[in-house]
Amino acid sequence: MTNREHAAAPAAGDPPPDDEPPGGVSRWIPGVQVVANYRAAWLPRDAVAGIVLTTLLVPQGMAYAELAGLPPITGLYTSIFCLLAYAVFGPSRILVLGPDSSLGPMIAAVLLAALGSAADPAQAVALASMLALMVGVLLVVAGVAKLGFLADLLSRPTQIGYMNGLALTILVGQLPKLFGFSVDGEGLIEEATGFAKGVAAGETVPAAISIGLLGLVLIVVLQRWLPKVPGVLIAVVASIVVAQIFNVADRGVGLVGALPQGFPPLTIPTISWSDFSVLLGGAFGIALVSLTDTISTSSAFAARSGQEVRGDQEMVGIGAANIAASFFQGFPVSTSGSRTAVAEQSGSRSQVTGVVGAAAIALMLVLVPGMLRNLPQPILAAVVIAASMSLADIPGTARLWRQRRVEFSLSIAAFLGVALLGVLPGIGIAVALSVLNVFRRAWWPYQAVLGRAAGVAGYHDLRDYPDAEHLPGLVLFRFDAPLIFANVRVFRDQIRRLARSDPRPKWIVIATEPITDIDTTAADVLTQLDEELNAEGVSLVFAEMKTPVRTKIERYGLTRTINPEHFFHTIEDAVDAYRAEAGVDWTPRPGRR
Repeated sequence: MTNREHAAAPAAGDPPPDDEPPGGVSRWIPGVQVVANYRAAWLPRDAVAGIVLTTLLVPQGMAYAELAGLPPITGLYTSIFCLLAYAVFGPSRILVLGPDSSLGPMIAAVLLAALGSAADPAQAVALASMLALMVGVLLVVAGVAKLGFLADLLSRPTQIGYMNGLALTILVGQLPKLFGFSVDGEGLIEEATGFAKGVAAGETVPAAISIGLLGLVLIVVLQRWLPKVPGVLIAVVASIVVAQIFNVADRGVGLVGALPQGFPPLTIPTISWSDFSVLLGGAFGIALVSLTDTISTSSAFAARSGQEVRGDQEMVGIGAANIAASFFQGFPVSTSGSRTAVAEQSGSRSQVTGVVGAAAIALMLVLVPGMLRNLPQPILAAVVIAASMSLADIPGTARLWRQRRVEFSLSIAAFLGVALLGVLPGIGIAVALSVLNVFRRAWWPYQAVLGRAAGVAGYHDLRDYPDAEHLPGLVLFRFDAPLIFANVRVFRDQIRRLARSDPRPKWIVIATEPITDIDTTAADVLTQLDEELNAEGVSLVFAEMKTPVRTKIERYGLTRTINPEHFFHTIEDAVDAYRAEAGVDWTPRPGRR
């Protein structure tokens, strides 16, 4: 049985599915339940999975810290404390949190806006810690307030476009480091231009290119064809060996250098009020991306292991992880799909895996802080570029083109927003496009004139059944949305066109089953419309109206204008009533034989 199959069908000794959330203290501190229910038989697998996970946590943590514009060591501090906090407050048995490639550019953009390009590393760390604290508080408050639905503010098409733009931005931003030089530029265009000029001016370092490209190829090839082999670890170890044998530092290749020994002191993040608004705006965007990523990742893994996603508690867990990291020179974190997959494939049974990983990193910092001093900087760039390639979803974009051009356009707009305007404006554009797409569907919903099709029960759209029969003088009309202020004029104008068609109808029956709400603005327009149609000898009739909507109709007083007898339980009832009144039968549509 494969690991994937093992996860999909829990065997004896696996934790029971979380079908019901725990009560009492365990509801808000799931780690209590883990300790209470933990089985000794799980420890060997959790320990092995934690050690395997560490081989990914260390290089990725350092690489993503540099991606965020911070010293590499902060990535390790962040990994330790976010893993420990999520083990206590996180509801998922399998999710792995830590520095993330999708958040790195957002953090860098916030720091750049607050400090400028010539930032002092200590100041950058202080601001990043405050940013993590803000993100954590926002997520905890949102979780307690049960605002997990905020993850829906990023629709799948705009999320694909945003991630594609982010992948391109990360890749271009890391190319100079991969080639052994640096570029002063903000945004995709400036960085791409700076990289091209640097290559043309001969600033590249051949040894750096060789190490970086070979490391990138090794990571990508192993991830693609041998996913169970730790490609990142192999690339890191191989590059350190090469750096020592060939003394690449003398050939112009930058090295990570010795890391500080031990841990940073517990520090309460503080900033000046002038930086508060900049950080708060970035914190909202980072919290939204982190939440969306976590909910989607947890949903995917929960479906495979029989768990139930507890979105509000996930927000509390992520928030607690960010807060814990903020007190030890950390920066904002999110869920990692790749690291979670590694933990699952390695046999992880609980969050003890994350605790083992945190302990292993801590031991490395205390006992052997110089272990990574000969790690070449181009390898960190290769790790980030490999991660950026996994962010992009080209097949998903192509699928949108084939299936729904409007959503493809939204995806491309989000992509261009990130690529051309920057990461933070890009997330704002992505959210705005998602919300506008919802309103677009409410403003201009699908509408249909219905008829009776031969051999098919019920009444159907004439565009699908152009030969469907009709009753002379009767129009069956369906409006597929709640009737609200934003679309009631679209509804009114369509009813007017139907009322003035040739031949003129006597009844216009509205199939109201899709209309789940009517607000006061729509009620006023309906009153005016009914009076207008009555003056022209046309009756407005309603069928299949839901009870809550009918209650609102009566509360608004519409039945004083609209004939109460013109409300029918079903379309069939309305058709029978009209046939009895008009004495007509079904006939082919005009122009049809």
